[in-house]
Amino acid sequence: MTISIPPTSQQSTESLQPKGWLRYFSFSLDHKVIGLQYLVCGFIFYLIGGALASAIRVELTSPISDFMARDVYNQVLTLHGTIMIFLWIVPVVNGAFGNYLIPFYVGARDMAFPRLNAVAFWLIPPAGLLLISSYFITGAAQSGWTAYPPLSITTAEAGQIIWILSVLLLGGSSIFGGINFIATILKLRRPGLKLMQLPMYCWAMLGTSVLVVLSTPVLAGTLVLLSFDIVAHTGFFNPVLGGNVIVYQHLFWFYSHPAVYIMVLPAFGLVSEILPVHCRKPLFGYPTMVYSIMAIVVLGLVVWAHHMFTSGTPPWMRLFFTIATAFIAVPTGIKFFNWVATLWGGRISLNSAILFSCGFIVNFVLGGITGVALAQVPFDVHVHDTYFVVAHFHYIVYGGSVFVIFASIYHWYPKFTGRMLDENLGRFHFLITFIGFNLCFAPQHWLGLNGMPRRVAEYDPQFTFINQLSSVGALLMAVSTLPFLWNVFHSAFKGRIAGDNPWEALTPEWLTSSPPPIENWVGEAPLVSEPYGYGMRKIKQKVDPTEEDLGGNSK
Repeated sequence: MTISIPPTSQQSTESLQPKGWLRYFSFSLDHKVIGLQYLVCGFIFYLIGGALASAIRVELTSPISDFMARDVYNQVLTLHGTIMIFLWIVPVVNGAFGNYLIPFYVGARDMAFPRLNAVAFWLIPPAGLLLISSYFITGAAQSGWTAYPPLSITTAEAGQIIWILSVLLLGGSSIFGGINFIATILKLRRPGLKLMQLPMYCWAMLGTSVLVVLSTPVLAGTLVLLSFDIVAHTGFFNPVLGGNVIVYQHLFWFYSHPAVYIMVLPAFGLVSEILPVHCRKPLFGYPTMVYSIMAIVVLGLVVWAHHMFTSGTPPWMRLFFTIATAFIAVPTGIKFFNWVATLWGGRISLNSAILFSCGFIVNFVLGGITGVALAQVPFDVHVHDTYFVVAHFHYIVYGGSVFVIFASIYHWYPKFTGRMLDENLGRFHFLITFIGFNLCFAPQHWLGLNGMPRRVAEYDPQFTFINQLSSVGALLMAVSTLPFLWNVFHSAFKGRIAGDNPWEALTPEWLTSSPPPIENWVGEAPLVSEPYGYGMRKIKQKVDPTEEDLGGNSK
């Protein structure tokens, strides 16, 4: 007699999931599908945010408002900043690569809470559509991505409320994701896998998730109070009704400075995975990399007020936050030297992934140097709210995070699709992006030092040429997207077959098929205790004379 065993609820759920391309448009519970949903959705919003940035640079090619009205310029500026931070960088470096890679790295079949994982993603598309629709329905918010009162209370009230609702949805998505990553990393590690054997991206995501869970609720509560001021005319932050705008700034930056590390720490982890593979060397100083990430997490929570040196902060507060900001440069500098030491003496393959990774190192160091300068009160007072701050910020978040996103796509695209990207197009993409980025933002340091304010559509005519030069760089950045898009779509159907492990990497995601099966591995997950053990096999063979060398000759 045959006994039929009913399927488990998870198996039943998986059997009902759409197959093929349709699964990417479904409420999938597969962490790999969710990761790619994050990636594609984020890139769509990147194209929208990039189009808005192009409109800003077109306006700034002349010193008068001749392309957009002033209020439209304010709306476009607000949408650009909000989209790029909350709908592109944060979801992709956290949600996309985190969802795809973390279960592989800990030896799990999926995330700890698969349904919560799906909910976290599906909050993002409606939040993004809500934000963008405000431009066409009520007029978008005009107060910038910081939404400082009283400007956010007195202008475009309906658009500001929609902005708040959108950011609250996106914040909820981040919190759900952060809880999921912490639980997955700490509780779903396969037996025998120790914390200090995890790939560096796990540590980066663990630190990032702690920041998300601790700081994002503060932003959510702050925006709820701001909405009360707008709708119910309360006086939390409205100075006309006795509110305190400085309190808003403290609450906002308590989240928004850690938000920089929420964007950058995962990029640190991703580049730490890419460099050893393409240098064929172990990651230099693994323990110091781990400790520096944890130090950044702790210090990142106590430096927020360096954004407020011109807001009437008392001298003792200025001194404290100057010192704290100087300290946070130390663990960041440790990571830079570790990356350079990993590159040093390696067998470097000058492919697209390594080029974008090296571009990240160069750009981030330049952004870090200007960040240390901005932490000094006299200098900050001089350049506050000028284009020097714009240049610094973009060197960190675009020159840092976005360059790493592109490096990661080139590195893991064979894992996603089973096919290779065209390296010639990839190198061309890097060259145009790197030149365009630096041509766009490097001159803005000069603009800021000479007093050009940010977030304005009109400026002194003496800055015209430098702004036109910056706009040419922005045009190159926009054009650089075209070969990348062609490369991604063409290679998905016509690209060279990659094989399971085209890079001969040692981290767990490469020890299964490309693309992977639904449950990641056939059989038990591998135990990888040396994810960066490049060259260690050769050393072992030299020690043990009974084994054969790499050429197959008996020693």
